[in-house]
Amino acid sequence: MTEETPKTESACLCAGIGPTLTKLVQTLAPPEAAGEHFRRARIEMLKGLRELLDHRIETLSQTPETHGTKLTVE
Repeated sequence: MTEETPKTESACLCAGIGPTLTKLVQTLAPPEAAGEHFRRARIEMLKGLRELLDHRIETLSQTPETHGTKLTVE
């Protein structure tokens, strides 16, 4: 764009659809109370995954390491 070219509304990359998209997202968003439930559910899912990982780490830590069988070669 050169300095002589005046800025117009059509120069916007969103072509004026920004406010419409914002309204659509706000319409589709869950109510605040439902959003809070979903947030807590995500936290609980992550805590569950952490428990699974901790359990697996503990199991692997308690398993004695085996270095194979010693054989005599003739």
